[in-house]
Amino acid sequence: MMDDDILIKGSYVKISNYRVKVMNTLEPGEVKIPKEIARDTDIIQNHISKTLRELKDNNLIECINEEARKGRLYRLTPLGIEVKQYLED
Repeated sequence: MMDDDILIKGSYVKISNYRVKVMNTLEPGEVKIPKEIARDTDIIQNHISKTLRELKDNNLIECINEEARKGRLYRLTPLGIEVKQYLED
């Protein structure tokens, strides 16, 4: 049985093509900077920043060097990994 939180967060991701693309470009244990994510998803940087903020606010990704102005590193959270697996099923 799937946890309700995973279903709710999965639905939240699915309603946005940008969120789906960003989640799909991140692999468990991998870190990327926004520029790499933009390149890998073919989404302009402005939209990437907004999408990363939305995913971060929903505890699906985390920034591991929040104090950096440039070159911030993002990765999936444990919940984000579960939601990504749900999206792939």
